[in-house]
Amino acid sequence: MSSHQTLIKILEERIASYVPSAEHEHVGTITDVGDGIAKISGLSKIGSSEMIDCGQGVKGSVLNLGEDSVGAIIFGDYTRLKEGDTVKSLGQVLSVPVGESLIGRVVSPLGEAKDGGPAIHSKKNYPVEKIAPRVIERQSVSVPLQTGIKAVDSMIPIGRGQRELIIGDRQTGKTALVVDAIINQRDTQHTDRPVICIYVAIGQKEAKVAKIVAELKKHKAMEYTIVVSASASEPAALSYIAPFAGTAMGEYFLDQGKDVLCIYDDLSKHAWAYRQIALLLRRPPGREAYPGDVFYLHSRLLERACSLDKKHGGGSLTALPIIETQEGNVAAYIPTNVISITDGQIYLEGDLFYKGIRPALNVGLSVSRVGSAAQVKAMKKVAGKLRLDLAQYRELAVFAQFGSDLDEATKKQLDRGARLTEILKQGQYEPMSVGAQVVMLFAGVNGELDDIPVTDVKQFENDFLTFLREKHPHVLVDAAKDMSAELEAQLRRLIELFKKK
Repeated sequence: MSSHQTLIKILEERIASYVPSAEHEHVGTITDVGDGIAKISGLSKIGSSEMIDCGQGVKGSVLNLGEDSVGAIIFGDYTRLKEGDTVKSLGQVLSVPVGESLIGRVVSPLGEAKDGGPAIHSKKNYPVEKIAPRVIERQSVSVPLQTGIKAVDSMIPIGRGQRELIIGDRQTGKTALVVDAIINQRDTQHTDRPVICIYVAIGQKEAKVAKIVAELKKHKAMEYTIVVSASASEPAALSYIAPFAGTAMGEYFLDQGKDVLCIYDDLSKHAWAYRQIALLLRRPPGREAYPGDVFYLHSRLLERACSLDKKHGGGSLTALPIIETQEGNVAAYIPTNVISITDGQIYLEGDLFYKGIRPALNVGLSVSRVGSAAQVKAMKKVAGKLRLDLAQYRELAVFAQFGSDLDEATKKQLDRGARLTEILKQGQYEPMSVGAQVVMLFAGVNGELDDIPVTDVKQFENDFLTFLREKHPHVLVDAAKDMSAELEAQLRRLIELFKKK
């Protein structure tokens, strides 16, 4: 048989086995593209938040639905696209890869590796936008989320499933506070309720994110952390979806009954990115040129933080959004919006920061609306008096600066307040165990440090805790649970003994 006949035979077999089939694709044409958005005609059946493939490896998502065209945001290099290009609907809502494989990685909001490691392969995808768990599925917040920061854990306790806003001017230690909180979750990894952390960097400098990742690695915190980064040099569209993507990644673990801590750094830049997209898509501007639904943008994000009841898995997602204020103006548009959505705020003040009181926590304006429900018993007993003592000290300090003669009781209060302020100071990347916090606050509140010069309080704290760790470790373990009368008496004895030494 010649080669011609062989070829004819193969062709005949192919033709005989051919089954005609039609592929159905929903396509449109780009009519206008630029600044990270595209206007597309022809996509008549597409839904909001549906993904599109623009070709050249560029993806996007539909945000505006018009009568004869749709407006889409482009993830990636929009300069590769031009008018007349064909766009294909992918028939699925914008979603991100989720799962264990993301832990320890730095990823983009679309779940692509950004740390130079291997590509991320995940079997599961979660939608970026999801309806928050309903009231009936939730339970009240009761399990503490320890940040390791004395001032926060004692006076503004955060519970698992809470939303606590961290607010303050730039360079007042907002990011330092949340990085410490992530590092402190290392202690939970060997318990029955480990906390998985997700740090979402929105519109940050890449150098800043790299520095944070390096610190987390140094303290072995990347082992349970996902970093989602949408840097300042990338399209605004990525900054807009970043916090939603981070939450979706957290919801995967929430659905498994685990505890998640999600940090959004920061939502001011998120609102700016959304404003930029909205104005380019010709949405009507409202106050301060933000679109009318900027409140809804943040409320539907933060409402996804919750503590689920046992019937729904008993997991929790705790949100720590960060907001940057201008000149301490807490009454601006975005800050007031987010304050009204969250369960309290930690207000960091520039003046305190420059005085060397770090963390620069303003006790008067900071509040936790979950309160002592999310505190261990020992801390509840010790911290009750602390807040009152500090508040009285701040008021008296204002009068005392006029140099008038002070009576004995006032002097005593001022002295104690100065020592309590000193105790609450804490270095960066030095989170503290609950037992150590309780012991030191007990000493301060009960006047055990009144005879120690203010300048020596920090030295006393370090030496005394070292003494307890080496000679009486059981005291620190017991103090983390409850403060019994026996333990109080033992602590007083140990403090006296240590002072004599």
